[in-house]
This record gives sequence, structure tokens and C-alpha cells, in this order.
Amino acid sequence: MSALRIAVLDDWQAVASQVVDWSPLQALGELVFVHDYPAATAVLIERLQDFDVICVMRERTVFDKALIDGLPRLKLLVTGGMRNAALDLDAARERGVLVCGGDSYKHAAPELTWALLMALQRNLVAEANSLRGGGWQVGLGGDLHGKTLAVLGLGSIGQKVAGYAKAFGMRVIAWSENLTEARASEAGVTLVSKQELFEQADILTVHLVLSPRSQGLVDAQALSWMKPTALLINTSRGPIVDEQALLDALQHQRLGGAALDVFAQEPLPADHPFRSLPNLLATPHIGYVTQNNYRQFFEHMIEDVLAWHSGKPIRLL
Repeated sequence: MSALRIAVLDDWQAVASQVVDWSPLQALGELVFVHDYPAATAVLIERLQDFDVICVMRERTVFDKALIDGLPRLKLLVTGGMRNAALDLDAARERGVLVCGGDSYKHAAPELTWALLMALQRNLVAEANSLRGGGWQVGLGGDLHGKTLAVLGLGSIGQKVAGYAKAFGMRVIAWSENLTEARASEAGVTLVSKQELFEQADILTVHLVLSPRSQGLVDAQALSWMKPTALLINTSRGPIVDEQALLDALQHQRLGGAALDVFAQEPLPADHPFRSLPNLLATPHIGYVTQNNYRQFFEHMIEDVLAWHSGKPIRLL
């Protein structure tokens, strides 16, 4: 096989080259780190047309049929994680492009979820900003002990967050369409109905996989079931929550507050009202942006490319 041209995309923080040793891929040809944000299809085709292998980070750049078809040199797509909704796998198969993934570090997202929950509950951003600006105490923090955490989606991340909540003395309830009494009991939480989940929540945290079934699941009706003092946390995927319904609830104080790490459009537009709401804590999708997670993503990307280059591809999607 001739020398390859390999691109590592979506390195928005320009950190990828330092996280792991990329020399095994540099030995195969030219390795290029691309720090640009996603762009129009025509721009992406021009930017990427000379690459044989492209490594992407989760859902940052969309590889739809138009883009894949516009890259005739492309032979291999590698993604961080074993699921990437931004990749059109059918279009890749039609073009004969292999797609491989990798495992993720399992603690990054639940740890951020708990950090956002604590920051929102104790009003940390406003208090820290007051101190930085020369002021002192400006509000009254909330408490966790004895409160109810409602977990929407009790998968691996939801279970870890439930464990944190129990360590803080919280009551934990959960619901999802496929959750059974046995699985809930095994995790030490109480299974309730969907409406009961929203009604009883002091804090509701979202941990579902984005799918046609989960998209817009947290809608205006679900939000109307919540207490006006309740808090909503979403570190899963933006489209699971109806953003307009959430915006309306926050603007009219029908919800105590929210913390979001994910949005329907990313990066979040500069003029989006989520950037300025006083009762919203927003972070730029950093749930998986940690040293251990990036290290695992990139190490598996390197393994995937080397295995494919040797004729024995691994972790195919």
C-alpha cells in the first residue's frame, strides 16, 4: 500500500497531538491535525478530498452521503466511541468505506453530570462571579440529602450517577421505556412511571441514547409535570430535550433551573438565548472532554488504523 494521508478532525482545542504518541501512524504516511469547526459540505470536501483515512471525534462533523460521496479517495473512517449518529453508515458501505470505532472512558460523563448538578444546586457560578467582582454572598444554595433524583435512562452512565446520589443520601427513582423492575432493583433504585418520574423529581438527569424514540422525549408536557423548584440536567444529547419548551419554562420560572452540556446545534450559536439565561448553567459539550477519555479514544483510533492497514480491521461499526 502506498503512503497514506491521514487526517485527525475536530481537534477544536488543538490538544490531540500531545495526548498520545501518534508516531505509529506517521510511519504510514502524512498525518494532519485539523482544528477547524465543521463547515458546509462543499468546504469539507475541499478540505478533506486528499485524505485516505479520516479520524473523527464523536458527533462534531457530520459525514452524510453527500460528503462521503464527495471524497472518492476516502477508504477508512474512524470515530471515537462505538456509536456516532453523525456518520451515515449506509452511505459508507455503499462507497466501500470501512468505519471503525473504539471504547470510551466510562467515568467522564457521569462525573461531569454530578459537577453540574452540584454547581447548579449550590449556585456556584453566581457566587464565584460575585466574589471575583468584589462582592460576597448573593444567594441561598439548595441541599441534596433527602431530595429525589430522577434518572431518565438507567444505562451505564445513569447507574453511576444513581450511585453518586445514594452516597449523598438522596432517594433515586428511574424510568425508561425498556427499564424493568428487576434491573431497577439491581441498581438499587425505584422504578416509576414516566409521569411519576417528572412529578417527583427534585432533580431530573437525562441519560438516554439519542434515537427516533428518545428525540423530543422531554417535551412541554413532561416539563409541565415538574415542580417549579425542580432542576433539569442534560449531559446526554441535546435533541432529547425540546429546547424551545425548556427555554419557555426557564424564562417563565416554571422550572427552578437547568444545566446543559449538550445542544441541538453544536457549537451553540453565538446569539442563542441559552448563553444568557440567568437560571441556566451551560457548558460546551465537555462531558467526554477529559484526559483519560481522549487518551482512550485516540489510542483506539491508532489501533484501528494499524489493524486496517495490516488487512485485519477491528471494531467495525
